[in-house]
Amino acid sequence: MSENTSDRQPDDVPVTPPVPETPAAAAAAQHTPPAGWHVPPRPAPPTAASGAPYPTGAGASFGPPTHATQPTLPLGAEGQGYGDAPVAAAGATPTKRKSGAARVAGLLVAAAVVGGAAGLGGAYAGVSLFQPASTASTATGPTSVTVNDTDDVNQTTAIAAKVVPSVVTIEAAGGAGSGTGSGVILSSDGYVVTNTHVVTLDGATGDAAIRVTTSDGRVFDAEIVGTDPLYDLAVIKLQDAEGLAPIEFADSSDLNVGDETTAVGAPLGLSNTVTTGIVSALNRSIEIASAAAPDEGDADEDRGEAPPFSFDFGQGQQSGQPAESIKIAVIQTDAAINPGNSGGALVDSQGRLIGVNVAIASAGGTSSTQGNIGVGFAIPSDIVQRVTDELIENGVATHGLLGANVQSAAYVDDADITGAYIAEVTAGGAAEAAGLRAGDIVTEFNGVPITDSVDLTAQVRALAAGSEVSLTYVRDGQNATADVTLGELQQ
Repeated sequence: MSENTSDRQPDDVPVTPPVPETPAAAAAAQHTPPAGWHVPPRPAPPTAASGAPYPTGAGASFGPPTHATQPTLPLGAEGQGYGDAPVAAAGATPTKRKSGAARVAGLLVAAAVVGGAAGLGGAYAGVSLFQPASTASTATGPTSVTVNDTDDVNQTTAIAAKVVPSVVTIEAAGGAGSGTGSGVILSSDGYVVTNTHVVTLDGATGDAAIRVTTSDGRVFDAEIVGTDPLYDLAVIKLQDAEGLAPIEFADSSDLNVGDETTAVGAPLGLSNTVTTGIVSALNRSIEIASAAAPDEGDADEDRGEAPPFSFDFGQGQQSGQPAESIKIAVIQTDAAINPGNSGGALVDSQGRLIGVNVAIASAGGTSSTQGNIGVGFAIPSDIVQRVTDELIENGVATHGLLGANVQSAAYVDDADITGAYIAEVTAGGAAEAAGLRAGDIVTEFNGVPITDSVDLTAQVRALAAGSEVSLTYVRDGQNATADVTLGELQQ
């Protein structure tokens, strides 16, 4: 973003202010997530033509979405029916350490596409960022960041002016369904990162027609470069694009709880929406039910816990039947994130990407009333950068494999510590090679606290195959460490 050095322009001409230099905020006490969680729905395409036919493949026309491309999971005090979800209780989590990617400790999130149900100790929370067509309001077209008073510009305005040009609105359509989401520009020639569930309608199609609208109103067709269902990330390429504004990346491992955040995306189809908040918690992990997720077989299998919720698409047609789930490390923020923000940017006080928005927790109610309650999740930028680099180069991304069947220690008789209990090690796997054995309880992964099996799996999957890590575990009441070279998860 270049600074305007010319004479002051007329009052009716918007300008782009510089981003103020601000020091990072000091880390504060850990944030404790609320007891109830839920998942909101998805918006209609921002430029969808009312009554237009649904696209069925490349070049197909776009119309109002028939189902959400983002998941909707309800969370209530009890029950798993439509509009209700179990209560999720989570304790305070320590600040994310520089040695490991952010994780969401103790959250089992089963939601559609962008969200899921999150929980701790068997409880779940619903999270989602898509909205069913029947409840979607008419979307507006693209807008720009407006500055009416150049003598009174605050930091958020400056951040918005820098970041909005790097965020796009995505429409995907295939078969009898369609939906919208957000994306973040990676390169001037049109590489964009978003969520897998956005471009596959949660696994319903592998060849959706994709249309992308930039913040200045340009519209491009796009093709999928590669998808990574295990971390719900995807890269698309805009056709014949040039002169786009790529996002600047920050190091998410440097974040502190309390750091300022800004979310940019297209909630409810409202392109270029900007909201603010803070980093509420680090070192969290969530579990999301996803129809796009591959069957991992017995790889690092979680045992002894109830399955996550399935996606809830409200009154729209469900895009897929989730049979699998994914475990991902995330940053928690209270910046307002709503259906349609999925795949959009979460940035720091300097307008640098710290995460890609993926899920939210909601307080309950029907899918038509679900929305932001100040508990949102984003995939850390360090993970985003690794995965997108691999997708652009190879079309696929690799993920680490520990080679052990694990469960939360809370479900194990006589266990007096939280962690991931190793029920069984795979012969010839990374865990066995490092000297780990059944009965060990893993309590730290590269310095990141591990409170249950979801934490461990999320941290392992965040790293590339062949990564070297340090594990702290308890055996016979004694702490020990092991250096592990992760294997490769076969997909």
